[in-house]
Amino acid sequence: MSSEPTVSSEQKPSSEWKKSACILCESNCGIEIRLDGRRFERIRGNKAHVESKGYTCEKALRLDHYQNNRGRLTSPMRRRDDGTYEPISWDEAIAEVAAGLGRVRSDHGGAAVFRYGGGGQGNHLHGLYGQAVADGLGVRYRSNAIAQEKTGEAWVEAKLVGTHTRPELDRSEVAIFVGKNPWQTHGFPHARKTLRAIANDPERSMVVLDPRRTQSAELADFHLQVRPGTDAFCIAAILAIMVRDGLVDDGFIERHVDDVEPLVAALRDVPIEDFAERCDVAVDELVAVAKRIGQAESVASFEDLGIEQAPNSTLVSYLQRLLWVLAGSFAKPGANHPHSWFGKRGSLLKPTAESRRTPVTGAQVIAGLIPCNSICDEVLTDHPDRFRAMIIEGANPVHSLADSGRFREAMRALDFSVVVDVAMTETARQADIVLPASSQYEKPEAVFFNFHFPDNAFSLRKPVLEPLPGTLAEPEIHARIAEALGLYDLDDLTPLRDAAATGRAAFTAVFDEYLAHHPEQVPIAPLLLYRTLGPTLPDGLEAAAALWSLARGVAATYPDQVRRAGIDADPGSTLGDAVFDALLASDDGIIFTRHTYDEVWDLTVTTDQTIRVNNPRMIEKLRELPGLPTDYATDEYPLVLSAGERRSFTANVIIRDPAWRKADQHGALAISPTDAEHHGLVDGDRVRLVTATGSAEPTVAIDDALQAGHIALPNGFGVEHPDDRGEHRTVGVAPNELTALDWKDDIAGTPWHKHVPARLEPITAR
Repeated sequence: MSSEPTVSSEQKPSSEWKKSACILCESNCGIEIRLDGRRFERIRGNKAHVESKGYTCEKALRLDHYQNNRGRLTSPMRRRDDGTYEPISWDEAIAEVAAGLGRVRSDHGGAAVFRYGGGGQGNHLHGLYGQAVADGLGVRYRSNAIAQEKTGEAWVEAKLVGTHTRPELDRSEVAIFVGKNPWQTHGFPHARKTLRAIANDPERSMVVLDPRRTQSAELADFHLQVRPGTDAFCIAAILAIMVRDGLVDDGFIERHVDDVEPLVAALRDVPIEDFAERCDVAVDELVAVAKRIGQAESVASFEDLGIEQAPNSTLVSYLQRLLWVLAGSFAKPGANHPHSWFGKRGSLLKPTAESRRTPVTGAQVIAGLIPCNSICDEVLTDHPDRFRAMIIEGANPVHSLADSGRFREAMRALDFSVVVDVAMTETARQADIVLPASSQYEKPEAVFFNFHFPDNAFSLRKPVLEPLPGTLAEPEIHARIAEALGLYDLDDLTPLRDAAATGRAAFTAVFDEYLAHHPEQVPIAPLLLYRTLGPTLPDGLEAAAALWSLARGVAATYPDQVRRAGIDADPGSTLGDAVFDALLASDDGIIFTRHTYDEVWDLTVTTDQTIRVNNPRMIEKLRELPGLPTDYATDEYPLVLSAGERRSFTANVIIRDPAWRKADQHGALAISPTDAEHHGLVDGDRVRLVTATGSAEPTVAIDDALQAGHIALPNGFGVEHPDDRGEHRTVGVAPNELTALDWKDDIAGTPWHKHVPARLEPITAR
């Protein structure tokens, strides 16, 4: 039985198009869906969407394989002593979850409960409710996929300007991509159109740093095809050339860059020729790039996993930002900018005090997240403060984090664990209780990746379908857990429910007064809103209640910018209510703030309009670079494996059904012609791929876009999925069976998934 969208001969598809959004990358492009029963018969871009305006890539068109796959869970599951699972009722499941979490909290405190995930890609709204349960329990430590990617970036930006920035690529004269292939990874609106526009404009330039000749690199004016893992050497050399050749904006630096002398001194000492040789890029090419950046009116840069999961990742995050800082590209069109936030400013990547460390390993907590590579060691120990329970929501860390075997071991060592997900994932198969969530198209949803300037947008997705029988949306799951734990008493909420039925103005007064008298319940406010304000919202939007509080925060923080975006309060209402009502009413998203360029500095946390480049730890690492290796391959493992490459038909593991892929069905290992010849391999051969952690046997695809010594596996493979007979099968390689926990950045702790020493052993000699 195929899971392709089909049209029944007895039932014609609906002529109605329902608006929603793609959930496969952070861009979350607006889409329209035409249904055939519960199936997505056809999908197209939503031309009215405020950001994507009809744009979408090919992946969104195959979302039926997410919504209607055979792997959906429709009953809570309980692990038996023999490791198998049995279905149980929702009442039993909630009671056991509350008992398990409550027991750990009672015996060891809330800090012994660890929370991972919180919604998954495109599924952020419901993370607010899960976090409320965690806060109510007293959970102190949490993490998610961002801690595998962006925490080094967050640490750097917290010191540089105090907040998150994003590039305004549609207006930049020079666009720089570091370890990023936006042709496949997107990450900003209309990515492929923007790349083509830059490539076709003789007045603009694109610079790509990537060891692979990607689709983006082929469009670039400058492809700096660095040796894998040497981005820091390459960017340091470019910066040194800019300083040496007077290609910096001295006026901007004098006005807006604080304490620049230690950095400039370190850059003057960079051995340019040596670094060029190390990264395998000609000095003349580095000079040309430095000159193009230094002479541009605007420069913007964008980094991604290619450097965030490789050696010297935090240093690279620092150095690449210096390209636009020294070029004076800030607070002007086409630059990197801070932005507004939907809700509390900086809530997603808000830096935490450097002194905060994890209880067992002492790993630094950045942006409120502990490093993913530290989680197992926070469990597998006899330390009295070890993690003893886990709440895992909309995430699959057994598959997505380094050393899958070690994470499986850690989960089985816990006193209790619960997983909330739509499928019986690899992580769910280690949990004590598994709770089946409704899909992202069966409930209201939203994304907090709203990082744009000068206009910033937010979308509330409406349900496309009723929940699959047997599943619950996460807000209901978390509300039931909270009530079973006694985090609040439903009877105490009666005045709030009565006020909400009267109107928003009455509710606001009563709700604020309630929290003032019950400050201990402020952390669980989203759950209170769900149970009181939620039932008054339009049908199916009860779970949007938590956005009301965030909308009030937006209005309080950016009142002028909200009104400039065309949102204003009616008589007798508030600006926060106006923002909230605009979200409820729109199927296409709203522009919630509109800034001007002279307001850029107001979005930073600096008070004197300065960028603080003197980061002693980064400058020390810059000075240490000459003594560091260019790669970490050895005689035993002479190749560098990029474990988790994004391709046209990969989407992490949110789509588990392998039938969604039109190409690359088994996730071939990409290998250069030189390495293929050396090992006697041709396309389609199977090979044993060996790392210090494990081995696998992928097929081979020869790809001349790769350098000799560099091999790549795609992400999104190696997951179980039932075939048409109901038997579970696994297609392709799970990359993190091959990665190691001790291969990580020394500051942020981010893993080196893109730089794994490996070797190949031909299975069939030629």
